[in-house]
Amino acid sequence: MKNLLLSFTFLLICFSVKSQEVTGSWYGSLEVQGQKLRIVFHVEEEGANFKSTMDSPDQGAKGIPMGNTIFTHDTLEISAPNLMMKFTGVLNNEEIKGTFQQGGLQLPLRLTQKETKLNRPQTPTKPYPYMEEEITFENTNDTVTLAGTLTKPKNVKNFPTVILISGSGPQNRNEELMGHQPFLVLADYLTRNGIAVLRYDDRGVGVSTGRFDTSTIYDFAEDTKAAVNYLKNRKDIDKNKIILLGHSEGGMVAPLVASKDKTIAGIITLAGPGERLDKVLLQQQKDIYSRSGMPKATVDSIISLNKGFYDIVNTVDKSQINKEFLKYGQSKSMSNIEITQQIESVSDRWFYSFITYDPKEILQQVSCPVLAINGSKDMQVNGDQNLTAIKNNLAQGGNKNVTIKEMEGLNHLFQKAVTGMPNEYAQIEETMSPEVLEIIKNWIDLNF
Repeated sequence: MKNLLLSFTFLLICFSVKSQEVTGSWYGSLEVQGQKLRIVFHVEEEGANFKSTMDSPDQGAKGIPMGNTIFTHDTLEISAPNLMMKFTGVLNNEEIKGTFQQGGLQLPLRLTQKETKLNRPQTPTKPYPYMEEEITFENTNDTVTLAGTLTKPKNVKNFPTVILISGSGPQNRNEELMGHQPFLVLADYLTRNGIAVLRYDDRGVGVSTGRFDTSTIYDFAEDTKAAVNYLKNRKDIDKNKIILLGHSEGGMVAPLVASKDKTIAGIITLAGPGERLDKVLLQQQKDIYSRSGMPKATVDSIISLNKGFYDIVNTVDKSQINKEFLKYGQSKSMSNIEITQQIESVSDRWFYSFITYDPKEILQQVSCPVLAINGSKDMQVNGDQNLTAIKNNLAQGGNKNVTIKEMEGLNHLFQKAVTGMPNEYAQIEETMSPEVLEIIKNWIDLNF
């Protein structure tokens, strides 16, 4: 009996040790169509069981909850039925080797607890040759406190100050994604060249308060206005030299603020839209689906279907959208579940404000100098489509101080790209083209 108890105790100890070995963060890479896609599983104990989340850093996804996490005898099984995803692997020493499955795809996956650090040579490191200050300011309309960083050049007087406005999705002050920190790189470059920069965490992100998920582009515009007011009340900032720089969705917010506040000295849009956003989205879908190899007939069918939904949003009273969506979806033989998903998407406050936003009238009211830059390989905000629209809209409003640049071979993040597809962003070591950085600096020097 004593030996049996000792054996049982030994088994419990072994199980406990094995449990400790499998908990923690596990890093690996999938080889998908010649490109590496990083996968991270975070495994932790939950009572006598386990739970886990998954990150896909190269797709900008973090904390995806997994449905089931089972560890028995050295074998780890993690699955997410809603994603049709499953990983099964065997723990051996300090690695887990197994198979990753999603849909009909099966790929080998080796996990270790050694994180793969991506090479980002443009990310600056301290000490910096300029002043850096952690600041906060208030959007009193929404009772939101925004936290950010103000960098100022040393031994320079009457310097211009640029406010950086991030793109879609919750972003921190560095606009960090996939190991890249574009706003940190941009702020560092400009401040080293005599230009102050204010960058801040989006509401509900980082140190900033408030809720991001229920906010619209008009709420984000109020946050930017609060940043402008904060700078105007500082004695060390020239209130006549405040410039707004917006990337992607931020390129919608910057002109929105400048159209109403004529004290804004200038705006810079990086991959900003010039067309109504439903047209931008349809072109985005066409570019990405076509570049990914989808048959033209399938692409045309998807675009036609989505255009019908977008047209409803932009032509009928908001109270009638659900009814019209149902009628339209049924006419296209869509299931009730598919129609409900469409209704839920447009019920989102941010998406509704986004899809109905038309830059035309806004840009016609912008009278300050404008620099608009897009990349020729931007698959998210088509350069030809939007730069032409920005130029025409500003001209119709009488604005003649407009500089338009389409950068050959650059993607949505202004990296030198091969395809321009979003799945390429993480694979590129460059964070932002030095040529774009120089164009921005030279334009500011010329105008301010």
